[in-house]
Amino acid sequence: MISLKSVLAFNMKAQRRILGITQAQLAERVDTSTNYIALIESERNFPSLPMLERIAAALEIEPPVLFMTEIRPPTETETLVKAQKQILGDITNFVTYRIKQIGQESPPFPGPHGDAGHSIV
Repeated sequence: MISLKSVLAFNMKAQRRILGITQAQLAERVDTSTNYIALIESERNFPSLPMLERIAAALEIEPPVLFMTEIRPPTETETLVKAQKQILGDITNFVTYRIKQIGQESPPFPGPHGDAGHSIV
């Protein structure tokens, strides 16, 4: 007989992969610790019903799906959405990084009249 813990662990991991999120990202969505998610996915802990509902919502599925013994592979659309989210996340991270970098650079050169313009003339 298959244990509920193992089905839940497998399905959580599978759905995270479909969404392209990490344990840390799932934990943030659920408002719990990454360690707690890891304990569930390693079959060392079993969540309460309210927590199962929060996990399902964060994984964008209905709670009963967490206990199905077969998870379908991602559709082409889901795969594309996952890639799009990853690309948008990468762009956001890069832009945020560059903005911080620019903010840490030395002040602009003084202008010809001593003002803080960008001119070096």
